Amino acid sequence: MTESIRRSGDYDAYENHENPYQGAPQHASTPVNPEWPPPPAYEPVAQPVEPTAVWQTSAQTQASAGGDGSGGGTALLTPVAAEPAPPHGAAPKKRTRGPIALLAAVAIIAAAIGGGTAYGIQELTGKDQVVSSSTTTSVVPSSKTGDVASIAAAVSPSVVEISATLSGGSSTGSGVIITSDGEIITNNHVVSGASSIKVTTSDGKTYTAQVVGTDSSKDLALIKLENASGLKAATLGNSDGVKVGDTVVAIGSPEGLTGTVTSGIVSALNRDVTVSTDESQGQQQQQQGGGWPFEFGGQQFNGDTGSSTTTYKALQTDASLNPGNSGGALIDANGNIIGINSAMYSAADATSSDAGSIGLGFAIPINTVKSDLATLRAGGADNN
Repeated sequence: MTESIRRSGDYDAYENHENPYQGAPQHASTPVNPEWPPPPAYEPVAQPVEPTAVWQTSAQTQASAGGDGSGGGTALLTPVAAEPAPPHGAAPKKRTRGPIALLAAVAIIAAAIGGGTAYGIQELTGKDQVVSSSTTTSVVPSSKTGDVASIAAAVSPSVVEISATLSGGSSTGSGVIITSDGEIITNNHVVSGASSIKVTTSDGKTYTAQVVGTDSSKDLALIKLENASGLKAATLGNSDGVKVGDTVVAIGSPEGLTGTVTSGIVSALNRDVTVSTDESQGQQQQQQGGGWPFEFGGQQFNGDTGSSTTTYKALQTDASLNPGNSGGALIDANGNIIGINSAMYSAADATSSDAGSIGLGFAIPINTVKSDLATLRAGGADNN
């Protein structure tokens, strides 16, 4: 057996000299140094290089290092398209991080910790925007869901007392603040025919208000406070998610008792309630000590509704409602407004066996309010 061992410098002479046979014609009889590789029989053809592809394989590294490529098998190379270069002088695009991303982040964090969602969204979307949510949003901390005291503390600053001066007397009702600059939703019958309107907030401040729009067919009205800012707007929920038996809280000003809180449950859904749209008819009944006249289940309550009436679908509740609660808030267990209290029966005769609230109250679903809001802001259906 013959062993060939190369020592340093053994082939320096060959490496430093040109191949004497390179470029000369080759013949079979020509002696060839066995240590020199034979010249190719033809001129190598240059392979075109794709400048826009990068071959992702380790064989490329091996070839560039002088390997013989004898790793066995055939490699299937997949080209990866190179990213197009930006135009000359064009600045690289930057990812925009605007208020939408910030809003989403705040909403996620607030939902995780419970309370504060409504305030955070209002601050980001603008102080004059209505805060709206689904019934899954929690205005109160999640640990306080259904707690009447916590709900009252969170929502009471968003409920006001409304005093309207009429041609033949006065009317007292309630309202719900929907924007921090003083937009308030109430019942049409609370402000109908009013020559002036005064609003008192939960902290005792008094404002003058003007009617923006009314819709007597839904018994809704939108009023706006003058020179108001920084008010706490309520969060409007989703009345379509309400179920019979759900816990509710009512806040209003019955008999002028500002900020009165009562609680109960949702007794029924989609009740047909008929109310009077005749200003003189309703005001006459109110001045006699009763509430606004309405009809339900074929019976009339609080007097005669008259010939001019409208019917709407309402939530029924057994939460105690009395005259003055009209236009106030019906609130779910999470602190969202799900209805505007509009019709209630309270016997005017204190000597009767059924004097006071008998647990028969109705509220306009908040989704009805939201769908009518643009019309009210434009002056209301009554002015079109």
